[in-house]
Amino acid sequence: MALRQTQNFKLLQKLSPQQIQLMKLLQLPTVALEQRIKEELELNPALEEDTLSEDEEIENEYDEVDSSEIVEDNDFEEKVPDKIEDGYEIEDYMGDDEMDSYKYEISNSSSDDEVFQPVAVEGPDFHSQLEEQLGLRDITEEQFSIGLYLIGCIDEDGYIRRDLDLIVDDLAFSQNIRTTIEKLSEVLSIIQEFEPSGVGARSLQECLLIQLDRKPVKAKETHLAIEVIKTMMDEFSKKHYDKIIRKLNIEDEDLKDIISEITQLNPRPGNSEGDNKSQVTEIVPDFNISVNDGIPELSINQRNLPELKISADYIAMLKEYSRLKEKAGKEATGFVKGKIESAQWFIEALQQRHSTMLVSMHAIMMYQYEYFASGDESKLKPMILKDIADTVNLDISTISRVANSKYVQTPYGTFLLKTFFSESLSTEGGEEVSTREVKKILQECIANENKKKPLTDDALCEILKEKSYHIARRTVAKYREQLDIPVARMRKEI
Repeated sequence: MALRQTQNFKLLQKLSPQQIQLMKLLQLPTVALEQRIKEELELNPALEEDTLSEDEEIENEYDEVDSSEIVEDNDFEEKVPDKIEDGYEIEDYMGDDEMDSYKYEISNSSSDDEVFQPVAVEGPDFHSQLEEQLGLRDITEEQFSIGLYLIGCIDEDGYIRRDLDLIVDDLAFSQNIRTTIEKLSEVLSIIQEFEPSGVGARSLQECLLIQLDRKPVKAKETHLAIEVIKTMMDEFSKKHYDKIIRKLNIEDEDLKDIISEITQLNPRPGNSEGDNKSQVTEIVPDFNISVNDGIPELSINQRNLPELKISADYIAMLKEYSRLKEKAGKEATGFVKGKIESAQWFIEALQQRHSTMLVSMHAIMMYQYEYFASGDESKLKPMILKDIADTVNLDISTISRVANSKYVQTPYGTFLLKTFFSESLSTEGGEEVSTREVKKILQECIANENKKKPLTDDALCEILKEKSYHIARRTVAKYREQLDIPVARMRKEI
């Protein structure tokens, strides 16, 4: 077969490294951005923090923006910093007299920023506490070694989920300890006497039984709860309460006492310490919308983001190395120049991130103006990513990155930005409404339902039809699942 040479034309779209860097920065929320800036400061010595004087500092931790000052700019383009041309020396335009410093510096601090010094307190972790309890037991050296290995097999929930016969094999191969399942079970029973109660269980059923058995005084409801967990665990977990009442021949009040007894137990003893503490995670909003005289005003949170600039030392080094004619001087010049270019790109990418987030959030605020002005959720309009992308002349993927994992603080609460995006539904009268409004109705219906006879998806569907929302039952089920609400049977109470 003869070889032939042909020409083909292809149209390809490729992102430059600078565009990729901008996209990655754009999707980071404020807290993650703080960490990313710290990493870049460690990696690139040409990038450094700039401490401004008090007169130069910003007066507010938020970069305030008046809504009237931003107009919808259809010519807004996603720009990336131009690469420094090889024909120029960096010192030619990095001097104070030859360039505007704002292009290569970024200021994020505030004069009234509060500085908190967190105090880290370390204590023994969960497994260390179990090992300490094991050391207090009067057991043989072999049992102690087996116990240490079993404690190492306990997961973060406090369970040993591996089969004991596999652990016997592991002990033989990795620890050179030859034992039996009987000896292993004996040591495991010792561990199951440790605190927190229920630790070392191999299933939820065993965990609950351990806690019930260890109660010093067993009332009637405790004995009944043990019976339920031992023989009717499946019925209890599926809330088939009628079957439990018939099998135990008890009254509704007795069942209530049993449920109360069981629900007080800890199904995850490995997280006991954490369960006793507040599990609330602090949310740092990326945007703030305040309402003054009925007019929403937008600001973007720049809290704790350090001021950045290109190192003057590195600029001086570049100037010095550029005078050297030998090969080593050229290599050093290339290295320093590369670091300065990287610092320049990073600073400009941060500036572009700020501009993109600001113009995108402003478009969202104006699109949902009536809601942000009043807080009335019925005023929320259907809004998809394309609506905002068309408004600010940006790609849909860019708006998606802005909305992802970002929070906005409003007078009505702090919300995940992407929750304001929703598809539309048409009412009986032809009016388009947001699916968020429908979900709000579902939440209210379920919150006010009779818990003895919770509303099924069919019943919820009928309620929505009465309110002029014609939605299929499967759609109601989808919205309920999105709201993390279980089915009617699992919501049933006695």
